[in-house]
Amino acid sequence: MHVVITGASRGVGAALKATYEAAGHTVTGTSRSGAGGLIQVEMTDPDSIRGLSAAIGDAPVDLLICNAGLYLDKGETSLDTGYPAAMWTEQLAVNVTAPFLCVQALLPNLRAAGGKVAILSSQMGSSTLAKGNALIYRASKAAALNLGLNLATALKGDGIAVGIYHPGWVQTDMGGSSASITPQESATGLAARFAALGPDTTGVFETWDGRAHAI
Repeated sequence: MHVVITGASRGVGAALKATYEAAGHTVTGTSRSGAGGLIQVEMTDPDSIRGLSAAIGDAPVDLLICNAGLYLDKGETSLDTGYPAAMWTEQLAVNVTAPFLCVQALLPNLRAAGGKVAILSSQMGSSTLAKGNALIYRASKAAALNLGLNLATALKGDGIAVGIYHPGWVQTDMGGSSASITPQESATGLAARFAALGPDTTGVFETWDGRAHAI
């Protein structure tokens, strides 16, 4: 199986890469720097994302995991002076636009394999959990969820299943050291969810441990 993972240099992305490689699968990973054998892709740059297609060539892609993400507004507290426009632009570009552009760039490869797309959203994007903070992150993850739901419908005729997932509260730079699970625990659970994804479950929004999540 050929797996493509965006944002594979650290955290959940790196753990997913290690998980699939340990199982004997071919993994193509991306990062901003391109260090460590990863493909350099800047998720805010459409031309850079299109370059991912050139790097992969005609190789079929069985699973595209859109994992790369930003949480720039974690410390923002003021509605009066916080949440600057540039922060909205960058975070929405990485968390929403980039997953679409990655799917678009690799659509021929996904079609060739009858592949799957996994979009990592977050429970913070659920309309049932509007807490009034982290406004950009929540909005971006809600949009990523909506994107995944619409792609599931749009790509059903191509035989490409799309799932959207909450990776858990993970001990990463984004989640913090007090988070409840390790990157490897998240990756193990997510890999099981991706394996179960298929035509009958396309459009699912699930947690890393297999629970259906309210939209």
